[in-house]
Amino acid sequence: MKRWLSRMGISLLFAALFAPVAMAANAFDVYSDPSCGCCGAWVDYMRAQGYTVTVHQDQPMAAVKARLGVPPGAMSCHTALIDGYVIEGHVPVEDIRRLLAERPNARGLAAPGMPMGSPGMEMGAPERYDVVLIGRDGSTRVFATHGPGV
Repeated sequence: MKRWLSRMGISLLFAALFAPVAMAANAFDVYSDPSCGCCGAWVDYMRAQGYTVTVHQDQPMAAVKARLGVPPGAMSCHTALIDGYVIEGHVPVEDIRRLLAERPNARGLAAPGMPMGSPGMEMGAPERYDVVLIGRDGSTRVFATHGPGV
């Protein structure tokens, strides 16, 4: 019994120590324009995937993107932050999970523009689109491809 209680105590200690880290990796700050419906749809999608999302609609989007180093060719409608990474636009959850698992030395991910068929942009015919990795120097390279024919 004593051994069981000791193991339980150690387990609870580890849970208490690492819970803030796990929660941080599960929490988004999303910056968007209050009039953008597709941004809200992406937020709903991320919440349905189990993420905690705080939405900020009180800052000029151009300034947010500039401050976070989103290059012009990677821009979309909303910008999010999670665990030190920028997520620009309608990036699918599987790409975000891969980013957080692999932890590349990068600024983050972007789904440039507003590709039809991406999360939050389900209206209309789905199109093929790339999610790009934004390097620390602002360069981009294809991280994943989605849509018809993939």
